[in-house]
Amino acid sequence: MTVGTLLEALRPEISDPEEEAFLLFSQSIPSQNLGFVDPKATTLELTIGGRDLTIHQSPTLLSSNRGGGTTGAVVWKITPLFASWITTSSNLLFKHGILQSSSTVLELGCGISGIIGLALGPLVGSYTLTDQDYVSKLLNQNLEENRQETHSSGSRGRKSNVKPRRGAAKEEPTSGTGNILHKTLDWEADEVTPSLTGGEKRSFDVVIACDCIYNDALINPLVQTSIDACKLRIVDEMGSESPTICIVAQQLRSAEVFEGWLKAFYEKFRVWRISDEELIEGLKTGSGFAVHIGVLRT
Repeated sequence: MTVGTLLEALRPEISDPEEEAFLLFSQSIPSQNLGFVDPKATTLELTIGGRDLTIHQSPTLLSSNRGGGTTGAVVWKITPLFASWITTSSNLLFKHGILQSSSTVLELGCGISGIIGLALGPLVGSYTLTDQDYVSKLLNQNLEENRQETHSSGSRGRKSNVKPRRGAAKEEPTSGTGNILHKTLDWEADEVTPSLTGGEKRSFDVVIACDCIYNDALINPLVQTSIDACKLRIVDEMGSESPTICIVAQQLRSAEVFEGWLKAFYEKFRVWRISDEELIEGLKTGSGFAVHIGVLRT
């Protein structure tokens, strides 16, 4: 199984971003109250793939006036759904060998919870969680309290006395499973480099962005960071037949913002929407959510 067989299974490929936006937003979309799981709770008890997780979040930080945004301070409804979907044994990414025990995964905009990393990390070779620095305290707490031994012997992140160079993503001490890393990555200020893998591999098999698009200002930084992350594979493999797969899951809030993101993403990526046949209940048509896969155009 290869990326080629995955893309064949995903057809038809999106050819018109405006049409895709119209198709999605012409559906009856249920009200999600912005999409929070519970914005007032400081602790959430969740079950992902049969595993119980205790997640700490910060309603106070969410409602603060912090510059640069606060949306990562709490858990959003699509995150546990996506984590449950991507870790099912029947998931098409596992069926086609894109995700396997040796895979490297990068998550953009992970927020405070680390839920997807906690769920998927034990099934892959390494998982790198990234977001702005303000999520670090709670993210590390959640990784520590929900840690689980895995098959991987990957090294844990360690504190360092060496100050990172300007523009480089900073590695944070990792308190979760041994193959789950946490590094600070600001889409507008930090450079995407092979050091994000935290190991010998120099690129990622999969890049995940789950509910990272809230307004127009986020579109270009997110798309450019996705491009840079996927280009690590092109530089590393020199034309490999196994390009990085970029997965973008999101709540359908604003037709204008969604269409703006898809137009920008489509310009640089070939794009497919994952069909209902490949999704779990809660993510299918009419749920108010959508999951797309992109492969960088060459």
